[in-house]
Amino acid sequence: MILVAGASGTVGREVVAQLLEAEQPVRALSRDPSKTRFDERVAVVRGDLGQPETLAQALDGVERVFSLANGPELIAHEANLVQAAKTAGVRHIVKLGALGAANGERTIIADWHLESERAIQQSGLAWTVIRPAAFMSNALFWRETIRHQGKVFSNYGHGKLPPIDPRDIAAVAVRALTTDGHAGKMYALTGPEALSVGEQVEILASVLGKRIEYVPISDEASREGHLKAGLPAGIVDALLPFAAYVRSGKAAQTLPTVEQVTGRAAYTFAQWARDHASAFA
Repeated sequence: MILVAGASGTVGREVVAQLLEAEQPVRALSRDPSKTRFDERVAVVRGDLGQPETLAQALDGVERVFSLANGPELIAHEANLVQAAKTAGVRHIVKLGALGAANGERTIIADWHLESERAIQQSGLAWTVIRPAAFMSNALFWRETIRHQGKVFSNYGHGKLPPIDPRDIAAVAVRALTTDGHAGKMYALTGPEALSVGEQVEILASVLGKRIEYVPISDEASREGHLKAGLPAGIVDALLPFAAYVRSGKAAQTLPTVEQVTGRAAYTFAQWARDHASAFA
């Protein structure tokens, strides 16, 4: 049995779907199972990483775990999961981290993941760490301004980064969860091409058949917009250093890891845009 923590998120849902395609028994961890919508083959169990007493039953009979935690509490949450996994006899944990932790990018979010990774590595359990670049699906945050203003605003300037399709992240995770040879490995993942936000916008505009303008903005304007959108101040402040890193040009490196692990080429942003065009309608 494989337990997916963070199963309702962008990557978690893909991991669940691909495990089902691989005919693997899947259990999804949820704070409130009544609010989840999964294939009937998925066993949804109640559990909260912030409440370790809820994890024992969720992990009963589980051999492998996919761990996806976010935000300032991720260190404590994954520590809870690791301790419960050891007690339950879990053999292997696959953790979703962040690419910044692999390339020395010192940001708050990278540091959160690094500390959590160290704890997992010292747990005595077999582990695999997956460190993806920014998700292609982050473009979905542009939907409202595209619909209502025909514009995309970003504080990334003209710096480039290699966004990755969540389907590719999940594919690597599923390989690590279902095949041998991945214990003790750290997989840094990127998409196949480095693109600026402006170039991503051009691709989206072509796919959608509409004019979209890219508008570079300051960090201050970005912070204000995120706060107005309801993002917690701590998360906003943790994200800002990454924008500076992108603008510096240091985030543009592409890596062949997806193809090396899965045996197929990673999806391009154009492919992702075509497959998700209806989300921008």
